[in-house]
Amino acid sequence: MDFGRLPDISNTRFELPADHPATAQVLARSERPTKPSFYLGCPTWVNKNWLGSYYPAGAPDNQLLYWYGRQFNTLEMNTTHYRIPDLPTVHKWKQAVPDGFTFCPKLPQIISHDQLLQNVGEPTQRFCEAILELGNKLGMAFLQLPPFFGPEDFDILRRFLEQFPKEVPLAVEFRHPDWFKPGTTQEEAFALLEELGMTTVLTDVAGRRDVLHMHLTSPVAMVRFNGHGLHATDTVRLQDWAHRLHQWLEQGLHTVYFFMHQQEILDAPPALEILMDQLEQRTGISFNRPKKLPQMIQGQLF
Repeated sequence: MDFGRLPDISNTRFELPADHPATAQVLARSERPTKPSFYLGCPTWVNKNWLGSYYPAGAPDNQLLYWYGRQFNTLEMNTTHYRIPDLPTVHKWKQAVPDGFTFCPKLPQIISHDQLLQNVGEPTQRFCEAILELGNKLGMAFLQLPPFFGPEDFDILRRFLEQFPKEVPLAVEFRHPDWFKPGTTQEEAFALLEELGMTTVLTDVAGRRDVLHMHLTSPVAMVRFNGHGLHATDTVRLQDWAHRLHQWLEQGLHTVYFFMHQQEILDAPPALEILMDQLEQRTGISFNRPKKLPQMIQGQLF
């Protein structure tokens, strides 16, 4: 995730902002679950740098999703941003991962960026029909609005969201800075998401602290975290996230999706382990941590 990334973070204040006042109200209207759901993962599965560690050495590309699904229970699917998958491909994805795994496909760029949500009925239908084939392994689709799609385009966004298939859970990521300035349009946009039962994406990135709006519109939190190679600030930030998520769980949060972005993909699993440790201390919930696999030593079979 290059959006908002800074080459120098020495002057960045990483403290999480206070909750938007509406967040407590949204969670208060939600019945607290007996056991909340946590889905923690990465944005990609074709991670060649994991070969010989989190993946077996020499594993072919067509087996990497299988091995990814044995390490994590969710995936931020950026691959769907670049093309709408056909049904045979979706079936392969579904079969590759175990029960309890969820995919979070990003809406195709032809819908969000090329046509800016206008005259996109046909590709939207094709995309939704495809990902619905994931069945109970479909977590939540998410719409990433371009940085140039601002509040002046709210009517376009409203029409798109109101017509979006209700059977596909959806989260929306706002990027234009004007969405985060106090004003009627901002409140209308978040109220619309709440009315439609849709979720807001929280993006924690150094160069755009405004996008960390802390305004939940459903009892689901989707967090996209941009780390800095296990820098000390990563640990502090992840501790803060564990604390905030625990607070939200106490207030009625049902589900957490948390995606770890690191420039070096080898840093993502240990960063997620930090979050898992912190959450476990606060909630008592056990997490399956990513593990480096024992590797075959050449000649050991002879």
